[in-house]
Amino acid sequence: MGAALEDTAVDAVSQDRPEVSVILPCLNEAETVGTCVATAIEALRRLGLRGEVVVVDNGSDDGSPEAARGAGARVVTEPRRGYGNALQRGAEEARAELLVMADADDSYDLSELGNFVQQLRAGADLVMGSRLLGRIEPGAMPWLNHRIGNPLLSWILNLFFKGRVSDAHCGMRALTKSAYRRMKTTAPGMEFASEMVIKASLAGMRIVEIPVTLRRDGRASHGPHLRPLRDGWRHLRFMLLHSPTWLFLIPGALLMLMGILPLIALGWGPVSIAGLTFDYHYMLVGSLLSILGFQVAMTGLFAKAYCHGAGLYAADPMLEALRRHFNLERGIAVGAALFLFGFAIDARILIRWLQSGMGALNAIRPATQASTLMIIGAQTVFSSFFLSLLWLLRPPDER
Repeated sequence: MGAALEDTAVDAVSQDRPEVSVILPCLNEAETVGTCVATAIEALRRLGLRGEVVVVDNGSDDGSPEAARGAGARVVTEPRRGYGNALQRGAEEARAELLVMADADDSYDLSELGNFVQQLRAGADLVMGSRLLGRIEPGAMPWLNHRIGNPLLSWILNLFFKGRVSDAHCGMRALTKSAYRRMKTTAPGMEFASEMVIKASLAGMRIVEIPVTLRRDGRASHGPHLRPLRDGWRHLRFMLLHSPTWLFLIPGALLMLMGILPLIALGWGPVSIAGLTFDYHYMLVGSLLSILGFQVAMTGLFAKAYCHGAGLYAADPMLEALRRHFNLERGIAVGAALFLFGFAIDARILIRWLQSGMGALNAIRPATQASTLMIIGAQTVFSSFFLSLLWLLRPPDER
């Protein structure tokens, strides 16, 4: 690999249009940041890469900026606290097209950065380090994070966004600056690690994983900035907010299915299964589940339309199909048909009651079905108007 990189041999720390920018977020890392900077500079020199090391100080009060400058880094300041804020500032300040990101606690071996650069040169948009495919030294990662938190969150990310990464939260990664601009990242905190992979997956970028070694960090004065429960929730929260399908559409569809089954099956009388009798009480529950499920599913469609219109990510196949077949008039027609069908059932009940001399009214089953149809019909009409309003967010040529 070294031979493949040596054809660009010039001064490794030259600031004249560097090819590689190593970005290190820093918050009170005076004990280790100098070592990280020196390792990165030596790796750049050894590989014959024009490069720079950018340390983003995030409010240190222990002399970290001075230690970084003394080791040869260019230091920039990001006053807004947060891992994501620091890395985004570093990416904006970087002068090179190839960006390598790592932590400033000496837990990653920056002498391995050439492996990341090689993959970027080979056409990758995002190169993820994987501690799970590499090696985790004893004591370098808490058991909860290693065995449960990180694998679970990575699995959820892959499920929601069709990713193929084993370690979505590895702190050592690389990407091209053009890919970074396309991602349009916004996350201020630790969830930035998830956001990069999510945005790259949604945009169809080429993602490559390579094994890395995670070492015990070199700090003695304080522990990791990571807070497992708080930051784990922030990752999960971010993924849910960016996946209307899993947050709204799938739960909504399941609720509707659970509701429609008893609403139809019990419409003609009680049903006994394995000695258990299911009567109209379950129809009422079915009605509630159907209405709730429909509303949740429609919220998912609103969210998808908004995310696409606001440019958060490209339209998916479901949204494209909806755009082809849906318009306001069709939505109104479907909603009106459902409402009128339910109204007709209620009208029939009323007529029969009047014909019977307005005696006892025993039509709870068809009345429950009718009210459910009327509510969902009315929701369909008004939801169609709101969805049409959201379509206006799209560029004119896509309307």
